[in-house]
Amino acid sequence: MPYELQGTVLITGASAGIGAACARAFAAAGARLILAARRTDRLDALAGELRAAHGTQTLLVELDVRDVGVVTHVLTDLPAGWTDVDVLVNNAGLGRGTERLHEGNSAEWDEMIDTNVKGLLYVTRAVVPGMVRRGRGHVINLGSLAGHEVYPGGAVYCATKHAVDALTRGLRMDLAGSGVRVSSVDPGMVQTDFSTVRFRGDQARAAQVYAGMTPLTAGDVADTVLYCATRPPHVVIADVVMMPVDQQSTTQVHRRPA
Repeated sequence: MPYELQGTVLITGASAGIGAACARAFAAAGARLILAARRTDRLDALAGELRAAHGTQTLLVELDVRDVGVVTHVLTDLPAGWTDVDVLVNNAGLGRGTERLHEGNSAEWDEMIDTNVKGLLYVTRAVVPGMVRRGRGHVINLGSLAGHEVYPGGAVYCATKHAVDALTRGLRMDLAGSGVRVSSVDPGMVQTDFSTVRFRGDQARAAQVYAGMTPLTAGDVADTVLYCATRPPHVVIADVVMMPVDQQSTTQVHRRPA
């Protein structure tokens, strides 16, 4: 059945992948959107697409979630009419490298921790107090199967997603009695530009990640995020772990011969 959601939805990392798919899903449901990302040219194109398809009202925000000063200034000083965020989708995140921990790149560790953990904290800190004052709202964090398991060559990325899991559960406890809901959507293998980023632009290597199997799409994940957001106000979907049928764990994937 089609979903409907009247209100304002803020999506970080909205310029591509799961973030852009969430924007399309929420736009189709009737929401107004605050789209935040570093690549504003992509946000412009996405906003035009949504306006043409659904007449969606959008506010575009250039935002690097790693910069606490920028996050605080931008999100606590939104234009009139956009200050009341009903749903926050903390989507911005990335993985870098597959080296073993003792051979890893500290700059890439910093980028993952600053984006996946600290960025989520900064945005949440800026947005949630308004939800508490209004007595309603919903925070949906994009976690990962990597937040439930650990695999070789992924120790730091997995650690950041384990942190997202802990922060999600802790935030839900801290908001008890506030009327604000907190959810986590934790996908396994999703075919986006995630692997291309992780492999530093190596398209051929990224394609091999999904060879011989059918991965999730960004739209699959966005549909689940929207489902969480459109439950009755007294219902919270605390955590959804989703995988393609071909995946059984972070390290076990059924692949068909070429």
